[in-house]
Amino acid sequence: MLGPSGCGKSTLLRLMAGLETPSEGEIRWDAGAPKAGEIGFVFQDATLMPWATAARNVALPLRLQGRRAGADAEVTAALAQVGLAEFAGAKPAALSGGMKMRVSIARALVSRPKLLLMDEPFAALDEFTRHRLQQDLRALWERTGMTIVFVTHSIYEAAFLASRVVVMSARPGRVAAEMASQVAEGPERRRAADYVAFVGALTDQLRAVMPA
Repeated sequence: MLGPSGCGKSTLLRLMAGLETPSEGEIRWDAGAPKAGEIGFVFQDATLMPWATAARNVALPLRLQGRRAGADAEVTAALAQVGLAEFAGAKPAALSGGMKMRVSIARALVSRPKLLLMDEPFAALDEFTRHRLQQDLRALWERTGMTIVFVTHSIYEAAFLASRVVVMSARPGRVAAEMASQVAEGPERRRAADYVAFVGALTDQLRAVMPA
């Protein structure tokens, strides 16, 4: 989801997650309301418990759900998915910003959600780390096939990550356009002509919805 600040992107994510209740209208699910653990949420800040190890931070959703059997193996698998298996015993103070965000993503993945909601999770990271995590996220999506809804202010990030971009208008937020990506897969995705063209198309669409 791409749109101007204040248009309601984060609010829409919170509505999907059940963290807020719509003042009107409704959220519809094809197969009924999601059960506990079927939605993962990654916030802009890693929001880790500073006194707990990476493994204990990742285990938090399982503990809240009362799931103890097999929890250690699930935590190990989630950390391995984000490339941090060897840092299970490290506390947040010993981790870089990118590693903290990986732990946050692992925490969202540990319950094996069907839907992963991500609210500008890479916004505060340096460009190199951001690019690396974008690549990792695309690889994760290709492996798991889960649905990921990702909020960003970056046109370049949206063009790189998305199979479909929803562009929202300025407040009051409305869906202004839906644009399917035609960018071909490949290691040089960011340099491909169709990526550049998609960035241009998104730029034009976002410019059209920006307030004067």
